[in-house]
Amino acid sequence: MRELQTGRLRLRFLRREDTQRIFDCWASDPEVVQYLTWPVHESAAVTAQVMDFWLKDYDRPDCYRYGIELKETGELIGMIDVVGFREGRPVIGYCSGRAYWGNGYMTEALRALTAELFAAGYPCLEIEAMTENIGSNRVIRKAGFRFIGTQTGPQSAVKPQIVTLNCYRLEKPAGV
Repeated sequence: MRELQTGRLRLRFLRREDTQRIFDCWASDPEVVQYLTWPVHESAAVTAQVMDFWLKDYDRPDCYRYGIELKETGELIGMIDVVGFREGRPVIGYCSGRAYWGNGYMTEALRALTAELFAAGYPCLEIEAMTENIGSNRVIRKAGFRFIGTQTGPQSAVKPQIVTLNCYRLEKPAGV
């Protein structure tokens, strides 16, 4: 994994000192976390525990986890990563602070990560979004993913409420 750059963003390794910013910007915000597979962090100590896991994951060769930073200000505004693999296909997840929604940042970050994963040799990528998460579904389509269907089930092991997900796939373009 290497740092990635776009016109406005730097996608970089997370660092221990990002913990408070992650908690303040998105991990403690119920409006952001409602669409994620993990619950609201009740304190920065919870974020620190999760950060231990995230940082340890960098030891894995198939770890693609980035903090999303604005080049202009150096602010950490979100994160994007491969949250798992389905039949060898990377499954992407992302989130950002609510203050940064609607600016095209996540579409930019998603395009950068997809290019990196294709360059690493993955021929097909997947991503999912809850059907009611209009903004995220829009980001995914703008990044070129194709809708392949829906699935209904528990949001995650720690959030058992039943949700419907829109499932998307992106194939590596010929010649890339």
